[in-house]
Amino acid sequence: MSEKPADSTTSADLPLPYADRPIASAPGHWVLARAGKRVLRPGGAALSAAMLGHAHLPGADVVELAPGLGRTAAEIVKAHPASYTAIDRDPDAARRVAAVVGDLGTVRQGEAADTGLDDASADVVVGEAMLTMQGDKGKAAIVAEAARVLRPGGRYAIHELGVTPDDIDEEYYTELRRDLARSIHVNARPMTAAAWKELMEDAGLVVDWVDTAPMALLKVGRNIRDEGVGGFLRIARNVAADRALRRRVQGMARTFKRYEKDMVGIVLVAHKPAS
Repeated sequence: MSEKPADSTTSADLPLPYADRPIASAPGHWVLARAGKRVLRPGGAALSAAMLGHAHLPGADVVELAPGLGRTAAEIVKAHPASYTAIDRDPDAARRVAAVVGDLGTVRQGEAADTGLDDASADVVVGEAMLTMQGDKGKAAIVAEAARVLRPGGRYAIHELGVTPDDIDEEYYTELRRDLARSIHVNARPMTAAAWKELMEDAGLVVDWVDTAPMALLKVGRNIRDEGVGGFLRIARNVAADRALRRRVQGMARTFKRYEKDMVGIVLVAHKPAS
């Protein structure tokens, strides 16, 4: 299904995904979106910008998987790609992204692991904060699909949640994953840099660039930088005014604080070699 908004529709006019779900049980990233947060990437907007720079977007046919609120979509179309296509399984997210990109792109409701796009039809595939939410098989299926739709020489750029160090204690890592899942109400499975690199290589891709940033999603300084002072104040007012929202955000903040030395935002850009 291709989504095109009415001319007068803006993304702010449209419902958020999971808007009908109680705050107590909704996925954490959509809870933060209800609070007014718009940058939902673990390494922040600066790390996303660096990733997009390494992906070489101008003049490229770009596909974005699970674009969410459309924040990165807006940055992609500003870079003047030859085309922009988004795939999101959530109809509310698809409509919001369609409102963001307007006539500068196409948005389809569909699955990241089965996009329906032609083989070798894209120069760049972008995905952020979505592989982390998948199990091992789901991760592998999505990366394989990205590799399938890329042309030889095409780039796959991801921004995900990482854990450090590469030799993290397995029992501690299990505890981290369990506590994170309980806090954000998503069975998140962050991985080490070595594991993310291996995931790309297993799909036949060659990793060209890796970078990390602190996972400071709820830190005051990061939010002021990412959302602006006005955006930060809006979030603070919304959280203060809603007890259920405040409880969820505080719970997530405690978990993030507990593991702040062990979690990072991580970006990788890989290319598909010529066969």
